[in-house]
Amino acid sequence: QVQLVESGGGLVQPGGSLRLSCVASGTIFSILAMGWYRQAPGKQRELVAQMANGRRNYADTVKGRFTIFDDNDKNTVNLEMNSLEPEDTAVYYCSMEVRPALFQPIISSWGQGTQVTVSS
Repeated sequence: QVQLVESGGGLVQPGGSLRLSCVASGTIFSILAMGWYRQAPGKQRELVAQMANGRRNYADTVKGRFTIFDDNDKNTVNLEMNSLEPEDTAVYYCSMEVRPALFQPIISSWGQGTQVTVSS
């Protein structure tokens, strides 16, 4: 099994910054993709940023403000969030596509979520 634990959420004023981190633990042979999603009250979960095969993709609403980067040696993915807006308020979830061992199928794992609130 693979467990993901997020950290770094909190309350920040508009225009401020936060960095979210997500650490994977358990049986991990390789990590094929890492991503951050968010879900605001009354809305569906949406992709914020994703990285796989050396490529990074961002939602249009966060391009130029958010940066996803990893520390693969530590099975960690981070989300640097700058110029935060009230519309960024949501629960943020990390997700990873993990192969637990050679020749085993890929597992999609999710963290428990961390609250980000942007308000003055």
